[in-house]
Amino acid sequence: MTPRRLIAIALFAQTLSAMFFFGNIMSSVFGFAPINWQVSEYIEMGAAGGLILGVVLGAVMLRRTTRENARMTRQLRAASTAFRELLDERFDEWGLTAAERDVALFAIKGLSTQEIAALRSTSEGTVKAQTNAIYRKAGVTGRPQLLSLFIDDLMDEDALKQASQTA
Repeated sequence: MTPRRLIAIALFAQTLSAMFFFGNIMSSVFGFAPINWQVSEYIEMGAAGGLILGVVLGAVMLRRTTRENARMTRQLRAASTAFRELLDERFDEWGLTAAERDVALFAIKGLSTQEIAALRSTSEGTVKAQTNAIYRKAGVTGRPQLLSLFIDDLMDEDALKQASQTA
């Protein structure tokens, strides 16, 4: 049974149970008993069972969701590690210096020249010179092309699988 169907069943059972208990309270308040007390007791047991079913199904869905979240977190961590390895591999191929690696990483993250200069405590001119050196070494003309190199690599399933297997 699909998770969506389980949730729908639990919500339906809980809604019916809540409606019964509300109706039962209202009949007590206004002093009328539309059904026999023995039948009412059986319905209360069914309504209580519906509420218990809702709690059990809620716990099952919470457990599934927690497991799925953990699985997705592991996959995201593996992808992040693979991307970092891909960056390092490319930076090694291009022969980037430590400073150029920092600037390239900040540029790939989308920081402006001014933001990179502030983070690295250097002038904007220095950052511009370093980005120009990075673009030259990478064989691109600007940041969009630099980004597209990594996007192309990530879209290449073989490269991503190979990088994640070494993680």
